[in-house]
Amino acid sequence: MAETADVVETVKQGYAFEGAAIELGALLVGDEPKPEASVRIPLSMVNRHGLVAGATGTGKTKTLQLMAEQLSAAGVAVFAADIKGDLSGISQPGQESEKLLARTKTIGQEWTATGFPTEFYALGGQGTGIPVRATITSFGPVLLSKVLGLNDVQESSLGLIFHYADKQGLTLLDLKDLRSVITHLTSDEGKADLKELGGLSAATAGVILRSLIGFADQGAEAFFGETEFDTADLLQQRDGKGLISLLELPNLQDRPALFSTFLMWLLADLFHDLPEVGDVDKPKLVFFFDEAHLLFNDASKAFLDSIAQTVRLIRSKGVGVFFVTQTPKDVPDDVLAQLGSRVQHQLRAHTPNDAKALKATVSTFPSSSYDLAEVLTQLGIGEAIVTVMNEKGAPTPVAWTRLRAPLSLMAPATAEQLTASVQASPNNAKYTEVIDRESAYELLAAKVQAGAEQAEAERQAEEQAKPAPEPRPRAQKQDKSMVEQVIGSSAFKQFARSAGREIVRGLFGSARRRR
Repeated sequence: MAETADVVETVKQGYAFEGAAIELGALLVGDEPKPEASVRIPLSMVNRHGLVAGATGTGKTKTLQLMAEQLSAAGVAVFAADIKGDLSGISQPGQESEKLLARTKTIGQEWTATGFPTEFYALGGQGTGIPVRATITSFGPVLLSKVLGLNDVQESSLGLIFHYADKQGLTLLDLKDLRSVITHLTSDEGKADLKELGGLSAATAGVILRSLIGFADQGAEAFFGETEFDTADLLQQRDGKGLISLLELPNLQDRPALFSTFLMWLLADLFHDLPEVGDVDKPKLVFFFDEAHLLFNDASKAFLDSIAQTVRLIRSKGVGVFFVTQTPKDVPDDVLAQLGSRVQHQLRAHTPNDAKALKATVSTFPSSSYDLAEVLTQLGIGEAIVTVMNEKGAPTPVAWTRLRAPLSLMAPATAEQLTASVQASPNNAKYTEVIDRESAYELLAAKVQAGAEQAEAERQAEEQAKPAPEPRPRAQKQDKSMVEQVIGSSAFKQFARSAGREIVRGLFGSARRRR
């Protein structure tokens, strides 16, 4: 490795920015921090996106917390998924300790306990937070196909179903709306419509319908519908600080695809709604995409292309995106190539796959004086290898960095604090109420009912049109024969009434099935 003085001077010059910056930490040489060599990210380059990576337990969440605090202090709104609930403490001032102050002193950090304005959300209202929902129409067929695990053919077919619903004016708000449209297309009444669509087989429609039913059985009904979340609510400031929005994700292990895809919907919705702003001094919003590997696992090419395009273009809308995952190989090359800032925590090489991931990670960094294959396995907790994009768009020198400590609580907030925050939020009343207005389900149900009523009216008209039977001449009264006596008995009459009811029930059942 080069001489210490040379390394310190290289980092000092490489991270000497003119504008505002996010302070990450201090250069570490050997085991000695160098506070004069501060490692930072230019605030104007945060919307060039980034990656925070590292093995479990190496400090990724604290790095995310550190960055979110400084962005908020600079007036930039932040969104992050709080998977384990660890980030909720960002709303509360941190707790001072001798160990903490000793660490911050060595890296030149002036530490003051500070809480930051925070809004808590819960996906579908399942958890402690303001409910976040989306309509099926706005979610769209590509994202929904990812959630359902559909293949390329099935995804294309789902797109045709959405097209049919749009053409027929059948609004898709929740899962039962989409199921009712598919049920209609696969019914006798919808066969003609299904044929007109072209490229959509009844078998494929059946597969999609079964997938939707299974998805609903997992409790996914709660995530779709109205009131739909307005992503503009993420772009807020409170008392001059950017609002930090945390989305709670309970039972992630049961619905990993839903979690990651829902986050992608939020990002895509921002992309469609925000105006172009070009290069700005600071972003409007920074979006932290935790557990990013879940987004890309088993994704179709169309889905991956959509992600890459969104990440590439949303920069000009003033939005920065940071993917948080274990290794860079979790992120596709087309997306990874667009990530200007890199904060790489420790990697482990205990297995052949670990060693392969380590080698791939090393290859993604600029050349440096470090033996990164060795250094990346030696990093301590709260340390990272950092390189970012400077104000001219060039990569900064690779720096072994001891990261700063967050100013807020590095533990979950209490249940009482979370509940009080949610109840005090003006957004709580806005999104808590579930609205079920007329949509595809109700329209198709009304159509079926109207068809049934019309068929019944036609049947009654046919009955009325039949000529009345001519009266038979009254026979001369004779003594009752044995047969007549049997027929006139109460037992026979009861049998006849029972048989008659069975005949009528069968006839009307057949008519109902035809309708």
